[in-house]
Amino acid sequence: MTTPTTHQAGTARALTVSRATATAARVLRQLRHDPRTIALMLVVPCLMLVLLRYVFDGSPRTFDSIGASLLGIFPLITMFLVTSIATLRERTSGTLERLLAMPLGKADLIAGYGLAFGTLAIIQSALATGLAVWFLGLDVTGSPWLLLLVALLDALLGTALGLFVSAFAASEFQAVQFMPAVIFPQLLLCGLFTPRSDMHPALTALSDVLPMSYAVDGMNEVLRHTDMTASFVRDVLIVAGCALLVLGLGAATLRRRTA
Repeated sequence: MTTPTTHQAGTARALTVSRATATAARVLRQLRHDPRTIALMLVVPCLMLVLLRYVFDGSPRTFDSIGASLLGIFPLITMFLVTSIATLRERTSGTLERLLAMPLGKADLIAGYGLAFGTLAIIQSALATGLAVWFLGLDVTGSPWLLLLVALLDALLGTALGLFVSAFAASEFQAVQFMPAVIFPQLLLCGLFTPRSDMHPALTALSDVLPMSYAVDGMNEVLRHTDMTASFVRDVLIVAGCALLVLGLGAATLRRRTA
């Protein structure tokens, strides 16, 4: 009987809840000693919302119209940056290779990272939503809890995208360079600056397959409707489905070391 190789041991095992939660706990312990990263995830989105509120101090209606959309976009961007860099750091330092030499599968690692950063995403989304609605006066027709739901899913999507692109970067600088390729096109085409229906038909079709478009649409549904609409449910399910899909791709493309 042959003994599994290190690579096989790291890839062949199915997802185990105990291993995933242990990985999440380890990542959270590491982040606890990194105040700059915590500040980037929890404080910067709130500061950006405060800045935006007073940029439009003379036009509160403008803040109401775009504040909800940015409430979902800011967490997505920050979680993308932090997750991609943190995961790449684990790989370049050799930590990832040592972990995969243990009885720990790729799915356990990805799930653990997702749980850890997802926990921070919950805190981040709650802080940003509470600040925007109860302190900055963001006027929404629907429930603030629905805003929180979309903001949380956006942050989880950013986490998933960050885990995925970290597999293709050889350095932290390269991880940051993925932002113009992955985030900026979505930011331009999501409908934040102009309605997607007013764009060139080719760009409208492209925006229809980008998850940030549905995140912005979901926020706008809460902004305009008192009840949960069918369009809102569709948007939420698409964002959640994209996050799960990208997490799966991240597990499939996870490498033990940087080439």
